[in-house]
Amino acid sequence: MTTILLIVTAVLTALIAGLFYAYSCSVVLGLGKLSDTEYLKAMQSINREILNPVFFVSFMGTAVLLPISTFLYRAQNPVFILLLLATLAYLIGVFGVTIVGNVPLNDQLDKFDIVNSTKEGIRQMRDNFENRWNFLNNVRTVFSVISILLVVCACVWNKVE
Repeated sequence: MTTILLIVTAVLTALIAGLFYAYSCSVVLGLGKLSDTEYLKAMQSINREILNPVFFVSFMGTAVLLPISTFLYRAQNPVFILLLLATLAYLIGVFGVTIVGNVPLNDQLDKFDIVNSTKEGIRQMRDNFENRWNFLNNVRTVFSVISILLVVCACVWNKVE
């Protein structure tokens, strides 16, 4: 049963890493080419739509299953260490950055009234949002990739033992 849980943990971790990777290497590049108004409207829409059950299962599921898997493998030292590092990378570099960094930016953007703003106000909002959000997303991408690499190593090491 612990092996199945570890595989599910790996799949969820990989899904989140893939999501942030796709944003970093394609979505933000495409959005970056939009006008200020189009960009802000698109990001508002994306930030609202991502709040769905499929995303929450993978994002929150990884935050729950990584620590559980780590605990279950506490007696297998190399696997435990790999999972502990994966858990820390995810909880700090992905979950933490999202909660402390991206979510407040998303909330600020969600409250921004594009329709009743001036061109200058729209430009300023984009300037305050885009680069910081993209930087934080790149941080999440790096840490989610580190997490999945460590989980894959734990799976391989678990199989070897």
